[in-house]
Amino acid sequence: MGTLVTVTAVAHDKSASERAVQAAFDEIKRLEQLLSTWRADSELSRVNAEAGRQPVQVSSETFALVTRSLEIAQLTHGGLNIALGPAVDAWSVTEGQHIPDKKELQRLRPLVDWTRIQVNTEDRTIYLPYKGMRIDIGGIGKGYAADRAVEEMKRAGATGGIVALSGDIKTFGALPERRGFPVGIRHPRQEGTLIAVIDVRDEAISTAGDYERFFERDGVRYHHILDPHTLQPARACQSVTVLAKEGTLADGLDTGIFVLGPEQGMALVERLPHVEAIIIDNGGKMTVSSGLRDRLRLP
Repeated sequence: MGTLVTVTAVAHDKSASERAVQAAFDEIKRLEQLLSTWRADSELSRVNAEAGRQPVQVSSETFALVTRSLEIAQLTHGGLNIALGPAVDAWSVTEGQHIPDKKELQRLRPLVDWTRIQVNTEDRTIYLPYKGMRIDIGGIGKGYAADRAVEEMKRAGATGGIVALSGDIKTFGALPERRGFPVGIRHPRQEGTLIAVIDVRDEAISTAGDYERFFERDGVRYHHILDPHTLQPARACQSVTVLAKEGTLADGLDTGIFVLGPEQGMALVERLPHVEAIIIDNGGKMTVSSGLRDRLRLP
């Protein structure tokens, strides 16, 4: 999935822990074959290749993840947008560091409209009506993979563990003599510095930040998290960390909330059950959701 994966397992013996770790990696590799647009032969790559031509029947897993992505898009008013790939490519933040003009972005608008994605539950098909449209589940897929990997670890006999795909982490159980797995929240402007630590147990935690992939020009930071409404880098936040019971939701919400901004984003978090967040706005002010304030500690 174009990212670094680390797995830690807690089990009654070394053999069980090794089986659990291998099971996690096997599951992530299997899902990559279905979902990764880094692979030309994946199911989503086939959907993208048939854009403007015909619907493509996919597995129940691929269909469920795309459907879930569209639900979170609705929840975040389009903040999470799995159709945004053509605009992300236009900016080419990590390679070309190109700043597209308004005309260039305007031409892309029909291709990045997530509401045009057609899903047919009866036939289990996905259809992109315009050639050049494409689905990229990079903003939610790693959380989904972490969820599935954890389930396989449990089946293999692990009593606890942590699966991390870059900034998307799913935990279950706890380390021996600990309340959970300590996870540090990175300072978005001071590399190597943590702003807080939280013990995570039977939860997922995911962070979206403008420091992950960016370039600067004339004192302006251009990063990879685009506002689907402007097709420009979202400017209201420096970072958003979300805790939820499932990695899929945490991963999808962190991007969506980053785009929504601190006020709308935190209002959404407070409405959702079993969801918490830490939002650092564009001025560096940190806001913590009501259910999380007593759980944070200094690093």
